[in-house]
Amino acid sequence: MGMAVGTYKLPRRCRSTAASAAFEQTLANTPPTRVTVLDSGLRVASEDTGAPTATVGLWVDTGSRYETESNNGVAHFLEHMAFKGTSKRSQTDLELQVENMGAHLNAYTSREQTVFYAKCFREDIGQAVDILSDIIQNSQFGEQEIERERGVILREMQEVEMNLQEVVFDHLHAVAFQGTPLGRTILGPTKNIKSISRQDLVDYIKDHYKGPRMVLAGAGGVDHQELVKLAEKYFSGVSYQYEHGKIPTIEPCRFTGSEVRVRDDSMPLAHVAIAVEGCGWTDPDNIPLMVASTLVGSWDRSQGGGANLASTLAQNSAVDGLCHSFQSFNTCYKDTGLWGIYWVGEPLQQEDMLYNIQQEWMRLCTNITEFEVERAKNLLKTNMLLQLDGTTPVCEDIGRQMLCYNRRIPVNELEARIEAVTADSIKNACMKYIYDRCPAVAAVGPVENLPDYNRIRASMYWLRL
Repeated sequence: MGMAVGTYKLPRRCRSTAASAAFEQTLANTPPTRVTVLDSGLRVASEDTGAPTATVGLWVDTGSRYETESNNGVAHFLEHMAFKGTSKRSQTDLELQVENMGAHLNAYTSREQTVFYAKCFREDIGQAVDILSDIIQNSQFGEQEIERERGVILREMQEVEMNLQEVVFDHLHAVAFQGTPLGRTILGPTKNIKSISRQDLVDYIKDHYKGPRMVLAGAGGVDHQELVKLAEKYFSGVSYQYEHGKIPTIEPCRFTGSEVRVRDDSMPLAHVAIAVEGCGWTDPDNIPLMVASTLVGSWDRSQGGGANLASTLAQNSAVDGLCHSFQSFNTCYKDTGLWGIYWVGEPLQQEDMLYNIQQEWMRLCTNITEFEVERAKNLLKTNMLLQLDGTTPVCEDIGRQMLCYNRRIPVNELEARIEAVTADSIKNACMKYIYDRCPAVAAVGPVENLPDYNRIRASMYWLRL
């Protein structure tokens, strides 16, 4: 009996070796990120994939963390005012030019970064850089436009209040980083939005939008030398000198184990987050903590899956109906972070869900297996590569990493660092950050069933060790 051609399978080991060799090859073939520093300190960083489209953007090392109590919300207000007309282009001119190019112009503000970026055809990069430089350097901040944007931001605030996940994360930051800039919201309080003046906006740009704190990032069909020439042409007005000679620095933001509960029994579901203090972007513990977060995983009851799910917490949630959904997170800032989990559940599910979460956290600290770590590492690597699918995510990655690490970590280096994580390194990191630590807790909705803080704190260690 002859064997059918093509049915012979490689032994399992050879298959995975062949696959990993192809994977290594793919990583090695990623185009390099080229970086040039201009005289003003502005960095130009790009990755040329030869695509017909491109994303170019300006990443500025400033956000709500650099604000004071009195001007909290100004960085976000500024982002809103950027597209409202400059000394060279009226708002209509700006919108028409972007539309005629078929481009997308966008911006966002986070706690530590402000970003303006454009997606366009590769032949329109020159125009896009011109527009980005114009809105950064020559925005008019007309009084009428400022008044109109106040209303827009207040409406945006109402929308954020409808998004309970955002509400919970704002509460979590407020209790975890009490009395520090990281504890404030990005949008700022209503009274600030109503009172921020044109002068506040002008001062904020003067104090923060300096060459050494800016990165012009490009990805897709971007020729690096061309981008450098464009940066020299259009960003020549950006200075590296601070007016008062005072360089803004960030204060360390102290973490406080504490809680906030907004109990509202009329709401259908409880939204809860619990986190310990994580580490900053550049801390070597970041990679083991990322793998640990992947191990806890995420789950949503619309996904199906049951007793055979890989994550223990997802298995229990599916089988015992502990929650509607959960997701673990590892949020990093320059010198600190939040490592934890957010979940949504029925009114009387909180105690059981929390018990399972803390059991899982203790297991991470004490007796986790190499097998699950391998799986989590593979998942993390897959997610890492999937997140870099397209010119905009790659451009974001370049901009963010240039501000966080002052370089772009090559994908194969990141892969090697994930690969180096072992069960022991996860246990060590979890022992350091999770075991016997005071967590921060934020809960909104029908949360009567959530155990009291002292009980939550008491479950952050095991007596049988």
